Amino acid sequence: MYSAYIDLIRIRFLMMLAYRVNYYSGILIYALNIGAYYFLWKAIYGSSESLGGMTVTQMTTYVAVSWMARAFYFNNLDREIASEIRDGSVAVQFIRPYNYLFVKMMQGFGEGIFRLLMFMVPGMIIASLLFPVRLPTDAKVWLVFMVMLFFSFLINSQINILTGLFAFFVENNEGLMRMKRVAVDLFSGLIIPVSFFPGWMEGLVKLLPFQAITYLPGSVFTGKVTGDAVYQVLGLQLLWFVLLILPIWFMWRSARSRLFVQGG
Repeated sequence: MYSAYIDLIRIRFLMMLAYRVNYYSGILIYALNIGAYYFLWKAIYGSSESLGGMTVTQMTTYVAVSWMARAFYFNNLDREIASEIRDGSVAVQFIRPYNYLFVKMMQGFGEGIFRLLMFMVPGMIIASLLFPVRLPTDAKVWLVFMVMLFFSFLINSQINILTGLFAFFVENNEGLMRMKRVAVDLFSGLIIPVSFFPGWMEGLVKLLPFQAITYLPGSVFTGKVTGDAVYQVLGLQLLWFVLLILPIWFMWRSARSRLFVQGG
């Protein structure tokens, strides 16, 4: 059974490899995004050495690693699930000898591995050459960051799965998926680090799972979070991963009795 899941990862990786030219162009697009944010934040800092608890160099590194990390954890599982629910093909998955949601997660992981090797790594090298990015010299930081990056993928995928499963309860969840994407990019710290939000809003954002996707790994990578605090933020990621399992399980259990095929 487990070998079948591994095959799913491999198959999705090979599927993405067939369209690798799109990702080569994506590296250029992400580099332009990083450049735009670099000059924007440089202008915001002005003569200031530090803002929001981050130096100019830390902010540059944060912007670069956050956008490149997005290349790994990003996927369209919500749209895939919603599409399969609308056309009724999800019904076939109910009678197959595997867990449908775990299959989607493995497919997303296969896509993530492709993006990591073909997009994130070369993109980070290019960003380091173009902008004053300071990479960690401590191997321990790299190891913790890679573990946190994996949890970023898991948590983002869980949120996508929850959003996709809403298609069982509404006829069209397109608006919800768009709202989710904006919320993830904004409240995860991709566009603005969480520490730059106003006090009340920062407290609110920290009660949501989004910061565990981008802000926490980026803070560890840049050295904003060090020492024992690193394990605390890693534990926070683990906590959100466990907590998000519960609504997914509840929605999946409820959805199995509500299958509604449009046009079927």
